Amino acid sequence: MEIIRAKHSGFCFGVRQAIDTTMKQIGRNAGGRICTCGQLIHNATVTDELAARGVGIINAPEEASAGDTVIVRSHGEPQRFYRTARERGLHVIDATCPFVARIHTLVHDAYARGAHIVIVGDKNHPEVIGINGWCEDTAFIASTAEEASRYPFPDAFVVSQTTLNEKVFDEITGLLQRMGVRLEIQNTICSATRERQQAAAELSERVDAMIVIGGRNSSNTKKLYEICKKNQNKCFFVENNKDLPLKQLQKCNRIGIAAGASTPERVIKEVISTMSENITNENNISMADYMDEIDASLRLPHTGDIVTGKVDQVNDSEVIVNMGCKKDGILTANEVSLEEGQKLTDLFKVGDEVQAKVIKTDDSDGGILLSKKRLEVNEHWNEINEALENKTPIDVKVVKAVKGGVIAVYKEVSGFIPLSQLSNKYVESADEFLGQVLSVKVTRVDQRRGRAVFSHKAVLAEERQKQIDQIWAALSVDDVVEGTVMRFTDYGAFVDLGGIDGLLHISEISWGKLKHPDEVLHIGQKINVKILSMNKEKGKISLGLKQTTPEPWSVIEDNYHVDQIVRGKVVQLKEYGAFVELEPGLDGLVHISEVANKRVANIGDELTVGQMVNARILDIDTERRRISLSIKDAIGEEAEAPAEEAPVEDAPAEEEASPVAEVETAVEKAEHHTPETEEEVVEESAEIGTAEEI
Repeated sequence: MEIIRAKHSGFCFGVRQAIDTTMKQIGRNAGGRICTCGQLIHNATVTDELAARGVGIINAPEEASAGDTVIVRSHGEPQRFYRTARERGLHVIDATCPFVARIHTLVHDAYARGAHIVIVGDKNHPEVIGINGWCEDTAFIASTAEEASRYPFPDAFVVSQTTLNEKVFDEITGLLQRMGVRLEIQNTICSATRERQQAAAELSERVDAMIVIGGRNSSNTKKLYEICKKNQNKCFFVENNKDLPLKQLQKCNRIGIAAGASTPERVIKEVISTMSENITNENNISMADYMDEIDASLRLPHTGDIVTGKVDQVNDSEVIVNMGCKKDGILTANEVSLEEGQKLTDLFKVGDEVQAKVIKTDDSDGGILLSKKRLEVNEHWNEINEALENKTPIDVKVVKAVKGGVIAVYKEVSGFIPLSQLSNKYVESADEFLGQVLSVKVTRVDQRRGRAVFSHKAVLAEERQKQIDQIWAALSVDDVVEGTVMRFTDYGAFVDLGGIDGLLHISEISWGKLKHPDEVLHIGQKINVKILSMNKEKGKISLGLKQTTPEPWSVIEDNYHVDQIVRGKVVQLKEYGAFVELEPGLDGLVHISEVANKRVANIGDELTVGQMVNARILDIDTERRRISLSIKDAIGEEAEAPAEEAPVEDAPAEEEASPVAEVETAVEKAEHHTPETEEEVVEESAEIGTAEEI
């Protein structure tokens, strides 16, 4: 039988903190009662042990007396709990899980600004009750889509119970969005819960049976069981080793183990040990025989062990060491670091204590071969283990390419770097790394077998993250920075800001209308862009290019004036006239009566889209953002540069347009121009209505 334990099983950070806090309080208590408000965690084994140490359980602060110490459990408490505790003179030790405490702050702040609070979770769970207490118990609570369908408000600030199933949260928020509710979503499912559920789900798919260990009233353990049950029919919920269905497990070759966040480590080990014991007995091996085998293995050291003994005999070729077991240790001259001319008898005397490393458990004469030289290598292993524990990098030299990676040496210790961990880019051949000294992270150590695994990619990723953090720290909203156009999409362009990409949306590229970014940009182009918004949590930066130049209408009086001859491109034809783009974001209307010095029945006979024309400015209406142009008045004239000043002459009187033409012109201008304010929309609608009445 193979027993596989899921990653991220057992106590989570919040539970461990609550228990450690309580144990410290027991140790320093000088008087008065210690109690928790409700069970500290949802596990009977833990609560029974705390009770044996004198920790009581109350259901409300009113049950405690002045001077008592009340420990707030990891689930947290409502805001009113702390007010009552102060009033009653209680000594409060707050062991609320930091992730839960963050939800309290989010909900309290959102409620203060008038938001409607939605909590996705079990309304009877103490964590949800505590969260609701930070918005005066006004939250709408839903644990199913059916409950969420009854939500009555048009907007919501959404948080989640930390132990909720991610699918349930997505289902409920998705439903609210489809209902048209405007959501401000804070996915507060604990990352430890998410990792625990994912690991259990993956394991349950590849075993013959699944054991989920935890308290019967533990919410997160119940969810683990539900997730595993979907993938594995043979799934069992147990509180401890007494609940194990041993007979049903006897025919299983692979058994998976998962445990809730409130399950003590010793309970998990007891369950695993009980199953191992049961299988041993099923193979007709008595427990006494099994223990004899263990005892025998303990009497003799294993290869790689560090042993201590006393010198029994010494000569020029070897030292005999008594290690207190059935066999003696033999330390030969070539396994000791001797200086030139030095002998073993110069270093060792009978009765001296010797420490050495086992390199072979049985030589031809039945002795155990030892080495002092290889013991020195142990110090290097200690450095590697320390690097693994502290996650600090070490420098190694690549000495050999092997299948699947390379061999790299740290001092006298060899380790393996998989091909996938040599670089943060695709590596076609490991030969290019031979002889290089690489900074690596230690990812795995098996000192007994003399194996270590390194990763250069992890160091590169860490350096990359530091670079990204520095870039984020250097950028601010409204900064104008230089970037390089990297790639296009239909909705915009991605711009490299020196290590991170920002999105330049197509609507933010030009003051005019574009169909595709490549109309004004090209790959590799250097441009100055303005940072419009930043979201470091999502890794998104929104950029603007048009904001680096004045909006055309804001400087219209500096660049254009009535009677000026300008040059532009025909961008749209209508029955009543043509729209001419003078510059991106600035169009003028040439009425059909102003196209030529003759009566024009069909404007398409005179102009085409894309045609460049000269025109005289007849009128500039800055309030309505409209320019009236005349092509016929500019015939034979050359266009002026927009910034040049020109003498203003009296504009010729326009021919009186028919009422129908006025209606068409008003409608088309409203369609072509996007109003910026609600008042402008009302004003334009009123103008169109008046024309229709005429």
